[in-house]
Amino acid sequence: MSREYDFVVIGGGSAGYAAARTAAAAGLRTAVIDGAETLGGLCILRGCMPSKALIESANRNLVIRRAEAFGLKADAGAANVKAIRDRKRVLIDDFAGFRQGQLQDGRFDLIRGVAAFADAHRLTVRLREGGQEEVVFRSACIATGSKVSVPPIPGLVETGFWTSDDILDTESLPKSFIVLGGGAIALEMTHYLEALGKTVTLIQRSSRLLNFMDTECGEAVAAEFVDRGVSVHCGTKILSVQQSPAGKTITFEHEGEVKMVTADELLLATGRAANLDGLQLERAGVHVHHGKIQTSGTMQTTAAHIFAAGDVVDSMDVVHIAIQEGEIAARNASALIKSNAPSEEIDYRLTLFGVFCDPQVAGVGASEAELTAKGIPFATASYPFNDHGKSMIMGVKHGFVKMIAHRETGEILGASVVGPEATELIHEVVVAMSFRSTVKQFMAIPHYHPTLSEIWTYPAEELADG
Repeated sequence: MSREYDFVVIGGGSAGYAAARTAAAAGLRTAVIDGAETLGGLCILRGCMPSKALIESANRNLVIRRAEAFGLKADAGAANVKAIRDRKRVLIDDFAGFRQGQLQDGRFDLIRGVAAFADAHRLTVRLREGGQEEVVFRSACIATGSKVSVPPIPGLVETGFWTSDDILDTESLPKSFIVLGGGAIALEMTHYLEALGKTVTLIQRSSRLLNFMDTECGEAVAAEFVDRGVSVHCGTKILSVQQSPAGKTITFEHEGEVKMVTADELLLATGRAANLDGLQLERAGVHVHHGKIQTSGTMQTTAAHIFAAGDVVDSMDVVHIAIQEGEIAARNASALIKSNAPSEEIDYRLTLFGVFCDPQVAGVGASEAELTAKGIPFATASYPFNDHGKSMIMGVKHGFVKMIAHRETGEILGASVVGPEATELIHEVVVAMSFRSTVKQFMAIPHYHPTLSEIWTYPAEELADG
């Protein structure tokens, strides 16, 4: 026997749940297939939410460490890692419980098992409780998320390493870490570990941290990390990893020299890969390019009735984009079933990105490199936090805001910020960009003084006057 559905979603994380609820609301007979041990998805269980719970403790410990500069006396003492972990568990149990309730509230069927394509309209599901069943679908959405990517470094697997999963659920931490990577996970975990008093060495293969953002973003974070005592090495070639009597040792080339660093533990944070294992995509005619599922703007794969959303596609791996992709996939699937051509296309113009290290990093829209590649004329202006009244009062040493505008029309095309509350401050520009505001229109918006937000008026004014 088999079950038949209008729309089947493989994966119950942020993208998958968004697709399922949207399809069910459109009247499609819908099912979600998820074989994970615990329902909830990466963001809730092992990503966004648990990491921010730990980072909140790190932030408060930094405030205590810096108390003397503000005329206060405080002693941070040793961090209680188990208590931090236990607080995180309570929060995540609550978040996950809510999502689990949403997945099981009856709007769509939930099938607990691991799916593989049998052909373009059939799935074989290996059920968690044992056995298997067949699912027949008219349309589907692949939203299986991502997994840790392990680079082919000699000795890495044999020596062993931690991932962010281990950091997020440990009740104790060794005294020193080597962190491999220069993206969001690497920077957030470096911040967390150092803030709790651990000795951290950060090693990045490319020439700068956050290499997908404008150059000055990574440079500002590196400067703050160095001030905090983190050893930062960019532009490296990792030669080997091995266990030594003193700990785990990495040998790497940096600035023409072969160097060695040893620490108690190694944290691998070099990125994640699409989780496509076992799906048998070739049986359904779904093509993969450079490890990601090929999709059009309508979120259709190379099999027109099969869609994909979230970390499995070639877009920024962030939750709000995954949700948007899932919703568009479901609406276009509904149109396809109702004999209409899918027409809604995703718009990545307002793609947001944030890193919750200290200093925080956030960006929206296009970078200079992207605009240059497209031949779009632009102008940029920036302003540092260490020359801005409110942030000077807060003791901020590093960071800036930067705005990018079309050179001819003045429309704001992008922005980035490195500094206090960056992930909050960026939303002012997002709102402006959503209405396609020009820098002159932005300048007409009143800003209260003294606030962090008013720093945006400085680059906007420079661009407006230019």
